[in-house]
Amino acid sequence: MAKAIKLTLSEDEVEILVDALEADLEGYVESAKDARANGNRADVATFTEASTRIQTLMAKLQGLLE
Repeated sequence: MAKAIKLTLSEDEVEILVDALEADLEGYVESAKDARANGNRADVATFTEASTRIQTLMAKLQGLLE
């Protein structure tokens, strides 16, 4: 498991990170669609896993804002 770190951010900074992750997520979702259309199962799995990890992190960050 990855080593945990402590980080202090303002709410604005967390919102910036969430926005950046949303843009990154869109790219991975599109890449997964393209890979699926091309029948590339390995890339589909890779991009889907990345999308899931980004969504998990986004949810964690958004939970800090509520």
